Amino acid sequence: MATEAAEVIASGQAVLGIELGSTRIKASLIGPDFTPLADGSHEWQNEYVDGRWTYPLKAVWSGLQACYADLAANAEREHGVRPASFRAIGVSAMMHGYLAFDERGELLVPFRTWRNTSTGPAAAELTEALGFNVPLRWSIAHLYQAVLDGEEHVQRLASLETLAVHVHRRLTGRFVAGVGDASGMFPIDPATGDYDQGKLETAERLVGRRAPGLSLRGLLPEVLPAGAQAGELTAEGAALLDPRGELRPGIPFCPPEGDAGTGMVATNAVAPRTGNVSVGTSVFAMVVLEQPLAAIHPEIDVVTTPAGDPVAMVHCNNGASELAAWAGVFTRFAETIGAGADGDTVYRALLDEALAGDADGGGLLAYNYLSGEPVAGLEEGRPLVVRTPDSSFTLANLMRTQLYAVFATLALGMRVLDGEGVRVDRLVGHGGIFRTAGVAQRLLAAALEVPVAVERTAGEGGSWGMALLAAYLEAAPEQSLAEFLGARVFRGDAQSVVDPDPADVAGFTAFLERFTAGLDIERAAAGALQTSEKGQA
Repeated sequence: MATEAAEVIASGQAVLGIELGSTRIKASLIGPDFTPLADGSHEWQNEYVDGRWTYPLKAVWSGLQACYADLAANAEREHGVRPASFRAIGVSAMMHGYLAFDERGELLVPFRTWRNTSTGPAAAELTEALGFNVPLRWSIAHLYQAVLDGEEHVQRLASLETLAVHVHRRLTGRFVAGVGDASGMFPIDPATGDYDQGKLETAERLVGRRAPGLSLRGLLPEVLPAGAQAGELTAEGAALLDPRGELRPGIPFCPPEGDAGTGMVATNAVAPRTGNVSVGTSVFAMVVLEQPLAAIHPEIDVVTTPAGDPVAMVHCNNGASELAAWAGVFTRFAETIGAGADGDTVYRALLDEALAGDADGGGLLAYNYLSGEPVAGLEEGRPLVVRTPDSSFTLANLMRTQLYAVFATLALGMRVLDGEGVRVDRLVGHGGIFRTAGVAQRLLAAALEVPVAVERTAGEGGSWGMALLAAYLEAAPEQSLAEFLGARVFRGDAQSVVDPDPADVAGFTAFLERFTAGLDIERAAAGALQTSEKGQA
């Protein structure tokens, strides 16, 4: 097998997927059977500068180079060969946000990420005018807020990009977006697979009143579905990704996608009545719709799969970061007493301990809000643990409530979909939190009252899903994306499925009632405790 993998890599027949997540840039190299051959990663963090969450562009490129170098080194270590070419490449990144460039390609303002919640007036006005929910983090909301605020750079704006679009453009020279990523920039018409023309005209008029001469359509990238040819790696792009000069140009690219789309692909959740929950710095659920929603809901985004099918998305800005912070505290405690347990060991132990807690968390209340949370109506967040004098303050209950907090805001949004009559047969959990068997899966099933499955690839991440989209380039002429995934990638894969436990459901329901009632505590804390400009991720 090692010899076979080496031959695949040496002959340029492996496929590369790269994803720029919130805390880690990861690359996955897969073979013809879609199993991972090598991976690479680079840790990074957003910065809180002048009241906004951002990443410097130099960190994007130094991080990508470090990630790719790690992948190449891993391939050499595992298989004795460094890659020089690939059958295909795909790039994905966290969706939404605002990357504004002038006609020379110069960044006009620091990257404004999805995590910023300062676009309330713009999002509200766009939602009313378009008759379509425009969330705070969408690219069009960021743009229109800049217009409303009279920001000087707007008049010099030549292109509006997401992070995936930007990286793809630098590597290939093509200004394009996968339809799933584009659906987080501006509403998509599922009939055409392009920006909704009527809504685009309405938005053009709104923007034009305050920024005459600014062509919204001219700012946005071309929209492409999964399987479309999206350019080739240029010589400049090859040198940018691999400064060692080993990587050859001419490699085909699939359309760049958002992390929501790669999560759907990695969990085989692209057909109606399928869905997935991705847990990372943010947490979101994607449910592929059978029919349009009957009403506009501020808690629900309507985006698309990478193939262009409509999806109801419940996106929560805050995910597992606070849980990870607690794990870091206990890892350090283990070090101070000489226990020597590594972070992964501590993390697994804490998750296992959560199952020993009371079903309702013993009366404890936890909030994981490091930033604002639109689903809960909060412009700013403050992580909190609150308890009454008669609560049961144990390690098990502390960790159970931290896990409950990860899923609580998601549960609020999913209850809106329940009211719309949206049905899903099961949800597939995706992300590193599910690597500890059964724990997060069981509590998520209780929180959403739906069976939760975990694939054997649950911890592979979005870079693996992006590699699958790149591999789909060759199959696209003969198979739909759903057919490709079902018949070739996930065929015969065993899922671990957990049904909601009635006792856990009752316990989470009690916790969620406390969680909802205590939101005023969060508002008061945000008003009383100001953040520094440095901030924390």
